[in-house]
Amino acid sequence: MTGRTLYEKIWDSHVVHSEPEQPSVLYVDLHMIHEVTSPQAFDGLKNAKRKVRRPDLTLATADHNTPTDINRSKLPILDLIAKQQLDVLSSNCKEFGIDLYEMNDPKQGIVHIIAPEQGKTLPGSIIVCGDSHTSTHGAFGAYALGIGTSEVEHVFATQTIRQFKSKTMNIRVHGKIPEHVTAKDIILGIIGQIGIDGAQGYVIEYSGPAIESLSMEGRMTICNMSIEAGARAGMVAPDEKTFEYLKGREFSPKGAEFEASVKQWSALKTDKDAVFDKTIDIKADSLEPMVTWGTNPGMVTKISGTVPNPDELATPHEQSATQSALEYMGLHPNESIQSIAVDRVFIGSCTNSRIEDLREAAKIVKGKNVSQTVHAMVVPGSTQVKLQAEKEGLAEIFTKAGFDWRQSGCSMCLGMNPDILKSKERCASTSNRNFEGRQGKGGRTHLVSPAMAAAAAIKGHFVDIRNWD
Repeated sequence: MTGRTLYEKIWDSHVVHSEPEQPSVLYVDLHMIHEVTSPQAFDGLKNAKRKVRRPDLTLATADHNTPTDINRSKLPILDLIAKQQLDVLSSNCKEFGIDLYEMNDPKQGIVHIIAPEQGKTLPGSIIVCGDSHTSTHGAFGAYALGIGTSEVEHVFATQTIRQFKSKTMNIRVHGKIPEHVTAKDIILGIIGQIGIDGAQGYVIEYSGPAIESLSMEGRMTICNMSIEAGARAGMVAPDEKTFEYLKGREFSPKGAEFEASVKQWSALKTDKDAVFDKTIDIKADSLEPMVTWGTNPGMVTKISGTVPNPDELATPHEQSATQSALEYMGLHPNESIQSIAVDRVFIGSCTNSRIEDLREAAKIVKGKNVSQTVHAMVVPGSTQVKLQAEKEGLAEIFTKAGFDWRQSGCSMCLGMNPDILKSKERCASTSNRNFEGRQGKGGRTHLVSPAMAAAAAIKGHFVDIRNWD
């Protein structure tokens, strides 16, 4: 019998029903919801007079529409649509008996931040949410995927999803990660190499010494942006770092149950004789700090590079797409990346707002001042991250430097709350998407690591942090 991949092991252990040429029915271990994609699903339940089958396996938080103003607990929500969505989530969770971390709850935060930090995200699980970046949780050796609103309703009612099996891809990152190269740079480099549709139809398993050397925060960043490569999900096999991260967390198994779980989780590795449908090899030493220049994450280059010249590209499609992106971004062919000035800096999002991200940014910022031409903000991914950053003195470092220190939430990542760009404002952002209007109509977004964003805030333009003084 041929060996199985990590994805295949999780799939096989969760099949409730299968039949030829039909999607399999898979059991769901954790269903996460927020205020944006759940209202219609709840309405569907009400219309059909159904209950939520497993409210105890459902986690709800307010994140997308929440204002991040430091005094938000004392201020009214001015956006009436946002307020309505938050109120509806609260009402629905009360009606169906679902635990909800509301805007001012001490456990509130971005759903993909709070589930791991609370120990809700466990190896070997199937985890779903009406949010594409659910892939984040694959860092723990889970099959985690975003689902549509109709699927949200289906999970509510049945605690299952219907899925066709994906193809498998192994992305192996070899060697030692160079100094100042982060997980964000690795995933941007991967997307730059394979393209935004390079993993379409696949579930990616990331492996190799470079991936194994990453912290859990770094692995979450990698898996988070698997979606930007077109993948259904991304995952990393659990190991001692995974188990150590989970030990002692509120909802993680305790005592003997934890030890038994570790034994079970340790078997969640791809068998040596397993065959992937596709394998891609990346050399870590070929990477350096990365910056996107265009309107998708695949339009990316090294900090030492330049904006591409459409005339030098191979196909008419590439030429046209590049020309269009440069026009929107207000950039010129062959322009040095380090010459690009920024107006805004955003450190946050479900990609890069964990305590490790804030620590790395604070190292760059300490003792310096934000450029007078830049408005910079730091938005912790959860209230717990915020409190930890304040305890460690990171918040003070940021505020002394001139950063705007905020409450937790999705914030500027997606332009669904007051934290948005004005037209033609240019932002160095630690988020995951940079398409036209993502952070506000006409806004221009460059994706970078927290350290790179912090350095851009200080200098007023992109700089090579490998030469940071």
